Amino acid sequence: MRILTLNANGIRSAARKGLFDWLPDQHADVVCLQETKAHEAQLDAVHRPHGFHCHWHDARSKAGYSGVAVLSRIRPDKVLTSLGWEAFDGEGRYIEARFGSLSVVSLYLPSGSSGEARQAFKFQVMNWLTGVLDGWLCSGRSYVVCGDWNIVRSQLDIKNWRSNQKNSGCLPEERAWMNDLITRGWVDTYRELRPQAQQYTWWSNRGQAFAKDVGWRIDYQLASPDLRVGLEDCGIARSPRFSDHAPYWVDYRLGTAT
Repeated sequence: MRILTLNANGIRSAARKGLFDWLPDQHADVVCLQETKAHEAQLDAVHRPHGFHCHWHDARSKAGYSGVAVLSRIRPDKVLTSLGWEAFDGEGRYIEARFGSLSVVSLYLPSGSSGEARQAFKFQVMNWLTGVLDGWLCSGRSYVVCGDWNIVRSQLDIKNWRSNQKNSGCLPEERAWMNDLITRGWVDTYRELRPQAQQYTWWSNRGQAFAKDVGWRIDYQLASPDLRVGLEDCGIARSPRFSDHAPYWVDYRLGTAT
């Protein structure tokens, strides 16, 4: 099974840049999208590619904001859009599609870069989400949690390591939390398959960051530990560009969990 994740930075903008023309050739079985920035009623057939079952969770708290989606070639048995905390759920940051014993989640963590209030909310989300993620690990289900986590793990995940130590996304507390998730059992699929590689999934739109490859790896697929043995390959698609983020895909060999 191939799972692909992308922060679209506006699904309508990404569509105009050719996302849905490119997607059929990627052979993805499940596509997780974040920051769709639209309500489902605003989307037309272009945004519902042939052969995919499309499920959306839009932000209720603010128009043209946040939003996540799961597109799948197989019809999900069940789709969930609430984790029980309205401050988070209302921003359209979670959707989970269940296929038998496998759950695929599209998750969008807040950024704290706009100021202290949003950074404080990000820390709240991180603390609360720890329990949610622990619960998933203990659920008996297999999980792949895709999305824009807005946090790097280490020096390998960011070009300008030293100068970003005081910036949201690279704060010591954020990195410690992200790495603690790995200690608790979650598998960083990219780092599992590419232990020493230095590739990025997001580049600022300022200062020719993309051309100079001054990026951050903040888009992940975290897998439950039973899926580790089935990891086959992964890749970050730098081009063509549909967003300030790049698509990240992983191939899983299912049915090999131990």
